[in-house]
Amino acid sequence: MQEILYICALSLGSIVVLFLLTKIMGYRQMSELSMFDYVNGITIGSIAAEMSTSLDENFVQPLVAMIVYGVVSVILAYLSTKSMAARKIITGKPLILMDKGTIYEKNLKKAKIDINEFLTQCRVSGYFDVSKIQTAILEDNGKVSFLPLEADRPATPSDLNIEPKQEMMSANLVIDGKILWKNLRHAGKDENWLMNQLKANGADDIKDVILATCSDENKLNVFVKTGKQMNLDVFM
Repeated sequence: MQEILYICALSLGSIVVLFLLTKIMGYRQMSELSMFDYVNGITIGSIAAEMSTSLDENFVQPLVAMIVYGVVSVILAYLSTKSMAARKIITGKPLILMDKGTIYEKNLKKAKIDINEFLTQCRVSGYFDVSKIQTAILEDNGKVSFLPLEADRPATPSDLNIEPKQEMMSANLVIDGKILWKNLRHAGKDENWLMNQLKANGADDIKDVILATCSDENKLNVFVKTGKQMNLDVFM
């Protein structure tokens, strides 16, 4: 029983340290992580797991190791923002895999990508015909960016001499039956307006509203709780 309590305490401690290190190191999406960031994150997680099961009461060593990895990551991130040369060394630089109809096999080899994997990346991005690609670039996060040929890219409003109205973000006014007062005041509305709009959209009780958003045109979109479950497997 004592060992179980000890493991619980160590686990909570490692979670707290991981949380603090994550706050210090900053948030980034998985697709934005460099290879070093990815490996570094796995290493810190592995050390945290080791720390949570240190029954020999020697948890200080993995704790120090976690802190060292976190501090080094922060220092490298700081150097990357301050120095262009350091950024190229730490995070790497984009690599051109294809340009103007030429596939650079040496760059593919340098990126450890064979031609089949390159074609897979093309298909995943919607290019089943490689000849429709102007440029393909391997980014420092491991993703491949594609620039289509001018004749094959989607038409934009400027191509058609159209000036569409800029769409703005909608404000969440109600979530899970609770009014977000700060957002409501920011939208320039009050509770009476909100309740009247909810009733007009068929929601007599605010507790029945799972989400209500207000657009920049003062249009309220209301989504009510149905209590139902969708059983239709349309993606099977």
